[in-house]
Amino acid sequence: MTRASLDKQPQEVATMFDDVAAKYDRTNDVLSLGQARQWRKAVARAVDARPGERVLDLAAGTGTSSLPFRAAGAYVVPCDFSIGMLREGKKRHPALPLTAGDATRLPFADGVFDAVTISFGLRNVQDTEGALREMLRVTRPGGRIVICEFSHPTWAPFRTVYTEYLMRALPPIATAVSSSPDAYVYLAESIRAWPDQAGLAARLGRAGWSRPAWRNLTGGVVALHRAYRP
Repeated sequence: MTRASLDKQPQEVATMFDDVAAKYDRTNDVLSLGQARQWRKAVARAVDARPGERVLDLAAGTGTSSLPFRAAGAYVVPCDFSIGMLREGKKRHPALPLTAGDATRLPFADGVFDAVTISFGLRNVQDTEGALREMLRVTRPGGRIVICEFSHPTWAPFRTVYTEYLMRALPPIATAVSSSPDAYVYLAESIRAWPDQAGLAARLGRAGWSRPAWRNLTGGVVALHRAYRP
């Protein structure tokens, strides 16, 4: 497989995720040193899905991230552009309405969701602000967006250690546990190229979302952004 380049051609990225689908959730747990599950819990708390609400879970992969919303009584639509991920998800969670879709051209009507969330997927979209505008379009007025994404550690010494881990330790670990280690080299590179917390908040504002704010998780390794549709 040719590793997806940082200009994020959609078909290359989709193919990359197709290749890692079978072991994706397990690999994430290993590479995040067990933090991935805690991050998913933080997302569920931030979305605060309620019975009867409609939640769009973008970049849902195998659907694991959608389970807390269903458990809360919401109607959740897991959506991803990797057919391989969706097929794997259908095996594991046949009751979920897994849906194929591109974040920049969502196959949903205007204003149909109470909340939209995307975890560790916005970084892989070719047109970030276009995707944020699409998420705004399908969210009802007063609805909310929650984004969980890798970010920039706030403590400089830790930021140096973290960068070294991404570029030196992650590839050999991925080789041991992943079906496609090249994909995780791309992911490490894309994390380094991603804007910091304030940069993503500014993009939310430019896309039309109001009151963008964020909370750091794991010292800023991950940031949880939240905003509202006016």
